[in-house]
Amino acid sequence: MCDQRPPLSHKSRADLLRGIRRLLQDLADNGHSIPPGLIRLQDFPPQPSYLPRPLSSPDDQLLQREWRRTGDLPAYAFLLLRATGIRIGECIDLALDCLRPIGPGQWALHVPLGKLPTERLVPVDDEVRQMVARMLSLRTPAPSSSSAPSANFLLPGRSGHDALCQILVLALAQAAQRAGCSCRPTPHQLRHTFATEMVRLGVSLPAPMQLLGHKDIRMTLRYIQVTQQDLQREFHTARRHADQLHRVPVLAAPLCAPSANLPGIRQAVAAARHLMEMYRRQLNDEKARRTLQRLDHRLLAIVSKLEELPTAEK
Repeated sequence: MCDQRPPLSHKSRADLLRGIRRLLQDLADNGHSIPPGLIRLQDFPPQPSYLPRPLSSPDDQLLQREWRRTGDLPAYAFLLLRATGIRIGECIDLALDCLRPIGPGQWALHVPLGKLPTERLVPVDDEVRQMVARMLSLRTPAPSSSSAPSANFLLPGRSGHDALCQILVLALAQAAQRAGCSCRPTPHQLRHTFATEMVRLGVSLPAPMQLLGHKDIRMTLRYIQVTQQDLQREFHTARRHADQLHRVPVLAAPLCAPSANLPGIRQAVAAARHLMEMYRRQLNDEKARRTLQRLDHRLLAIVSKLEELPTAEK
């Protein structure tokens, strides 16, 4: 009698092979004569080729319109995901002071350690700053919030990280249903949509890799959908610019020291915080990293005190 069960998927086969390889390794560690290399890398089935899954333009517009109409905390959380390309877990871990000044009129979103053991600064504009400000105004922490685990996070929640993630996923599904989307989107599709939009707006490929927090450009390529229309636009744009000289970009440098007034002092403190943050991210010494982080908190307190000082005009 033949076996009518369907064949195993590639993932199931790979999981079984890993389990058997682990068992053989344990037997060998316990003294059994198990020859090495019985299961090799070539024995594993090929990994599936994941295609980019950005939202269609109509669904993207419907969702953003619905989030702005709803205007609650989950809605603004998803607007923030869509505008910055961060992961949903990274959004849950955002601190209250996640917005960092990196220069005169320039701000970035500080994304903490997430899926990968790295942190990054994602550039933001005034619209994203308004989103964060709106989220801060919508926060309703639990009583005695000073001791609550979520008191220092942008998204407060009593149920823990995983439970809050499930709440947001459900809120996304409900918003898509109300908006009349053609599919049931996932939070990760917002990252795909963000990456694809960045490339279509002319951002060079290494930049989305840094914005998304990837370590391998091949992973970034899985996020970006390039259509025939995109190829036509890029080709004709390149042809129009073919006869123009390519200028070497010049980094902007301050022409003079900051002025001896409150705006100048704030500018100097902001520049010092930015330099310390960039230096801290290069260090491998965890103790030194923590020391620099404490110094950054002190500088942030200085900025807060400076805001309270009257200006010379007053």
